[in-house]
Amino acid sequence: MRARLARQRLLALFAAGLLLLNFPLLALWDRELTVAGLPLFPLALFTIWGVLIAALAWLGRAAD
Repeated sequence: MRARLARQRLLALFAAGLLLLNFPLLALWDRELTVAGLPLFPLALFTIWGVLIAALAWLGRAAD
């Protein structure tokens, strides 16, 4: 039962990553704006990427 829940959470995380890093939603961040001197688009891209990696690590740790 626990392995099934972990598998479902990983699939949901995969789907969220697929949606967040796909064109229509990613295009929302493509603006001529800087945050602390950094362009918004790469900052948002690496932030989303980092959050997905952190969530994967958390889910992997919780599955043990």
